[in-house]
Amino acid sequence: MPFIPHTEEDIQAMLASIGAKTIDDLFDEIPPALKGGSLKQVPPALSEMEISRLMLERAETDGRYLNFIGAGAYEHHIPAAVWQITTRGEFYSSYTPYQAEASQGTLQLLYEYQTMMASLTGMDVSNASMYDGASALAEAALMAVRSHKSSRRILMPATVHPIYRSVVRAIVKNQGIDVVEIPYCRESGQTLPESLDAFDKEEFAALVIPQPNFFGVLEQVDALTDWAHHKNALAIGVVNPMALALLNPPGEWGAKGADVAVGEGQPLGIPLSSGGPYFGFMACKQALVRQMPGRIIGRTTDQDGKPGFVLTLQAREQHIRRSKATSNICTNQGLMVTAATIYMALTGPEGLRRIASQSHANTLTLLEKLEGLKGVKRIFNGSVFHEMVISLPGPAGDILRTLKSQQILGGLNLEDYYPELGSAILVCATETKTPADLENYVGYLGQAITA
Repeated sequence: MPFIPHTEEDIQAMLASIGAKTIDDLFDEIPPALKGGSLKQVPPALSEMEISRLMLERAETDGRYLNFIGAGAYEHHIPAAVWQITTRGEFYSSYTPYQAEASQGTLQLLYEYQTMMASLTGMDVSNASMYDGASALAEAALMAVRSHKSSRRILMPATVHPIYRSVVRAIVKNQGIDVVEIPYCRESGQTLPESLDAFDKEEFAALVIPQPNFFGVLEQVDALTDWAHHKNALAIGVVNPMALALLNPPGEWGAKGADVAVGEGQPLGIPLSSGGPYFGFMACKQALVRQMPGRIIGRTTDQDGKPGFVLTLQAREQHIRRSKATSNICTNQGLMVTAATIYMALTGPEGLRRIASQSHANTLTLLEKLEGLKGVKRIFNGSVFHEMVISLPGPAGDILRTLKSQQILGGLNLEDYYPELGSAILVCATETKTPADLENYVGYLGQAITA
């Protein structure tokens, strides 16, 4: 909130009304031995002017850069109304909706969010969000194993975000679940359906299908989904929600559609914010709803026939008894979901399509300009959404550092993640980039290459 309005007189009046002399009296049930005393590491209090200056100085240490990095966190324009509404007190301070009679506003908002995400992904039901996209994928893997029962193996393409793959392994490895990696095609940057022939005689609980993949390339989702179902495995789609404004949703992949769809919700109205917080989304087919972690909000009627909203399809143990819970990741990034719901409501389907289309167009324009630079070439020939991998004629780290000195974040160095690609970077252009921005980037990259 912008400020705390209570004066000392207000505080004393409130204490007097409840029969307490000091604020410390409110905590007198805590034994003195358990109290920590003074906080020696906390610096002295600052005035409003001093704290505002301190926070501004710290924010400015990030710098102001022209950003061409994507890789799972994307710079989109966020209308001012989104966070003006999100930070209203009734949204900003609300959290747990267990008491339905006191939480109708929060429950309705989450219900609206679920409805939008189910529509966007083409799935039957959505939960009320996860911590982030990576942990949402891990939860989908656990769902698949619980549902399949006879296999504890997951097929994971190497084109899935490397951090997502790392998080999945960290979460499932101590539960006896194996993650088997599928190589990608060096020409197209895709997971070729024929590459799955090597696994034809093995049993898997699920096949993970990214769309678009980490390289920005579009996968052959229909063929991959049908292969998974032919093998009696679940198809788990890992999708960029902004791309779904243009691409077929997971619920329409192949003959039967994907079984679970997950991803990172940050593109939907959440600023980059130096790294978060973000939120993950998860949607699934009706048959799997009992296996889905997180909150699910339902619309019902009360005894007078009036509409209302409640937590549904889950026992309370889901949230308070870890040993009986479907998952220990069972809360949600409520404030981020609020912003995403408002963002989607304000932009609407047509607005999302325009944003996605402009992002795609900017990326193709940038690619054309970059290929005009000596030694720069596109690595993969597969179709892309708004990211692409390019190779550079010199060390990628050195070139990116040179660009950064010119206040340009030129892309993500792929050396640590995909060393076989050599001096390669992942470049992203969203709707926020103007023609002048693209020219600026290409011009400075050309100088960095020849430096």
